[in-house]
Amino acid sequence: MMRPTVDHVDALAELGRVRLDEISLDDMLRRIAELANRSVPGAMEVSVTLVRGRDSWTAAFTGDVARELDEWQYEQHRGPCLDASASGDTVSVPDMAAERRWPAWAAKARTVGVGSSLSIGLPIQGSVVGGLNVYGDSTNAFDPPSIASAEGFAAYAAVALANAHLYDTAATLAAQMQEAMRNRAVIEQAKGIIMGDRRCSPEEAFALLSKISQDTNRKVRDVAEALVARAVRHTRV
Repeated sequence: MMRPTVDHVDALAELGRVRLDEISLDDMLRRIAELANRSVPGAMEVSVTLVRGRDSWTAAFTGDVARELDEWQYEQHRGPCLDASASGDTVSVPDMAAERRWPAWAAKARTVGVGSSLSIGLPIQGSVVGGLNVYGDSTNAFDPPSIASAEGFAAYAAVALANAHLYDTAATLAAQMQEAMRNRAVIEQAKGIIMGDRRCSPEEAFALLSKISQDTNRKVRDVAEALVARAVRHTRV
């Protein structure tokens, strides 16, 4: 059995010290995979599966073997990481040579040096679920204490990941709102310039911006920004 290089408690403490305002969601996923790989006894490689609707993908991985075995499952729409993600349970494959639920996947796992695996469900947030996948290089690589360690880490990681997902969603929404406000401001400025030049109404000014946008195949915001920039240059001359 591969021995962990980081104590289980230290791994949880390190995960708890991560500041959401200093790390992206992708970085959080990579940190979870790396810490699990270093702290779960028997782990050779680790990956994190995310599932949204019918779409499944490996969001983080510590090696190509984990990614390859995950992607086989996505292509075939079956396998332990998908079952764990859907149920939230722990799915153990103690011996790939004796595995009967997914024999083709288990045979592939043996060809790349994997003898056993664990997949632990990660309830994340809303419509997104996932799984922590731990691969071992020998049969029965994960004894009961090792499984308990992996489940404890996964439970803590699920909370950290859910918080990171919420923070990322809120930050994205805030950025979109700021961009929308900037777009509206420059469009209003452009409308004001047109209204002053043509002595027209706000509706007529916006209609003109829209026509230029369609004729030049540019966004209304880009047209407005160019008009404002030109007006500023003329003012400075």
